[in-house]
Amino acid sequence: MLYNYKTLIIIFMLSLISCNESQHKKDNNRENKVNTFKHPNVALTVKGVQEIRKQLGKAPLFDETLAKTKEEVDKAIIKGINVPIPKDMAGGYTHTQHKKNYVMMHKAGMLFQILNDDTYAIYIKDMLMKYAELYPNLQRHPQERSYARGKIFWQCLNDANWLVYTSQAYDCIYGWLSKEDRDFLEKNLFKPFADFLSVETPQFFNRIHNHSTWGCVAVGMIGLVMDDEVLVNRALYGIENDGIATDAKDNDGGFIKNKEGKSGFLANLDSPFSPDGYYTEGPYYQRYAMYPFLIFAQALQNKKPELDIFKYKDGVLIKSVDAIINLSDEDGEFFPLNDGQKGMSYHTESLVSAVDIAYFYGDQDRKLLSIAKAQNKVQLDEAGMAVATAIYNDQELPFEKKSIELRDGAKGDKGGVGILRTSINDQKLTLVMKYSAHGLSHGHFDKLSFSFYENGEEVIQDYGLVRYVNVEQKNGGGYLKENKTWAKQTIAHNTIAINEESQYKGKYKESSKHHSDKYFFNVSNPKFQIVSAKENNAYKGTKMHRTMALVSDEDLAKPFIIDVYRVNSDQKHKYDLPYYYFGQYISSTIDFKKFTSLSPLGDSNGYQHLWKEAQGKSKEQFSQFTWLHHKTFYSLSSANTSNDTFILGSIGANDPSFNLRNDPVIIQRKENTSTVLYVNILESHGIYNPVTEAALNSYSEIKNIEVLLDTEEYTSVEIHFKNGTKKVFIVSNQNASDIANHKLNINNTDYQWSGPYYFNN
Repeated sequence: MLYNYKTLIIIFMLSLISCNESQHKKDNNRENKVNTFKHPNVALTVKGVQEIRKQLGKAPLFDETLAKTKEEVDKAIIKGINVPIPKDMAGGYTHTQHKKNYVMMHKAGMLFQILNDDTYAIYIKDMLMKYAELYPNLQRHPQERSYARGKIFWQCLNDANWLVYTSQAYDCIYGWLSKEDRDFLEKNLFKPFADFLSVETPQFFNRIHNHSTWGCVAVGMIGLVMDDEVLVNRALYGIENDGIATDAKDNDGGFIKNKEGKSGFLANLDSPFSPDGYYTEGPYYQRYAMYPFLIFAQALQNKKPELDIFKYKDGVLIKSVDAIINLSDEDGEFFPLNDGQKGMSYHTESLVSAVDIAYFYGDQDRKLLSIAKAQNKVQLDEAGMAVATAIYNDQELPFEKKSIELRDGAKGDKGGVGILRTSINDQKLTLVMKYSAHGLSHGHFDKLSFSFYENGEEVIQDYGLVRYVNVEQKNGGGYLKENKTWAKQTIAHNTIAINEESQYKGKYKESSKHHSDKYFFNVSNPKFQIVSAKENNAYKGTKMHRTMALVSDEDLAKPFIIDVYRVNSDQKHKYDLPYYYFGQYISSTIDFKKFTSLSPLGDSNGYQHLWKEAQGKSKEQFSQFTWLHHKTFYSLSSANTSNDTFILGSIGANDPSFNLRNDPVIIQRKENTSTVLYVNILESHGIYNPVTEAALNSYSEIKNIEVLLDTEEYTSVEIHFKNGTKKVFIVSNQNASDIANHKLNINNTDYQWSGPYYFNN
């Protein structure tokens, strides 16, 4: 039988009324007990619960979320409680079961408060009692893979996940439980759990990393519930005199503390976040850390409003929500910078919470409502109700992702990420250029790399991480060794690798000392948006400078990208610039020789994972390479010399367990020179219709690219189009001032302009 939305809500609300009436006397007693102990008071509050109950039936998105949650938890209750002895890695049976347990307890706590039904409190209590019986007898997890082994899970990180969620469930039934029950749970479970995550495992707790954020929030949340100021202060400020050197390293590769020796929740707000809200580990781990950051901030605002946590560091937590949304493509999927799994998006639960909390505790930015509407769910708390009510009242505004620079570093002085966006005829193109700091232990050696998207689809990709999260068959769901031997290496990214080595020789500690520098970023002209950055430390004695522009021309059907990459070294080297494209080779002016047998391109630094499939040279000082992807043609046009070599390859060599994707690449190689200039035009053009079998505009619009000048002071190129027009682009290589005046004569033509670049658009 099919029901419409209103019918379902009526049925749901009638079931609540029936449930409430049958338990009216119990509920009144429980209300008095809850108020006596002033619980809940972290994510939920007594006042907030009362307001939510008044609004039930008036905010469809909240009601739908509540109904789905009730159905899910009811099924779990019927299935029964299972608290197995821990033994498995991520993705294994015991790991998955314990994760389900804390998720269900958390949801049951919300249902108990909102619906006034003892069924959910009993479920939580029975579950907690089983954990309280199990926990005192647990040693560290039998799987010895982690630098900080947990007890319930293979790593303390997941134990912290458990406590963050479970502490909220405990808060919801705190007043319902007897004092004897609370004393038993706190003595046998919660206090030992908090001590284990912190003072017993300082290498996990006392660091600047998303792991530590979860650990601090776990200890802080349970401390708030139990009114334990020792635990709350430990969470906020870290452990003093833990005996760990400030510059010590764990075998996850991350430094334990920042250089000032600070740790704790507030230090994890200070150091990884830039003033723009960019999180140095990248959007994938920012997404993961957003839940503990925001839920603890919500709890602190409710329990310790004097901290004014949402205004800490000029409101960086609210800014971080806006930042991470801007770090997503047209489908809401995050750009896979650093270690990042493709497909992760703002539809994940952690971003549902983040959006709701940022809206409620920020300036109630109506643009966030459109994201919440797309997520199609809300938190079951006062913030979620506020969002659902505002959406029902049609208050949302579209969240328009615009071109933006997000600075990296605690003070915003360690490079950043430049995002250029343009839209024409419903075609949305996005260029992402990375010139940030390393990104802690999850960073890659990919300074001055880029990726390119059209309508949310990757055209030139960043590989992301090598991991199948929670897939037990693949190393227990953990990182695969190819993440280090391939994904982190420079050749795996769309940036220059020198002498088949990775930047900073692949040394994390050395890379973490440095960062790239923005040269300039200008998006004031929507028809010519440009970003330029320099990197002077990745290779000894070598200066690298890349400038990329997203150009819209009324004579062309689509915008195109100019990519000028200049390298100056004190010695002669071999330089490789890869472009990891998606799609099928169509044609090229390069005379490629395809090899009859495959061999790896090199033997280390990521080269060992590339199959060398074909090689060739350009017949002239201009070359083109065209491919087809998602019914769209793309061309890479290059200015080159007769000595340049082009290599076609694919990922997957020396990969016995088939952990890598077999994606294609074209590599431009220059050898035996100290100064090199790469000039490329990346162009989207035409369409192929497989139904009509018609190819429209399948050829590039570029006729030629000519390098007019390349000196220490200026680089100038002229782009020749097939329609007869010519465009001159000039970059000032030494002066990035917006007000500097330039005068230059090139081939008897005078050019005058102000600012760091010239383009006759």
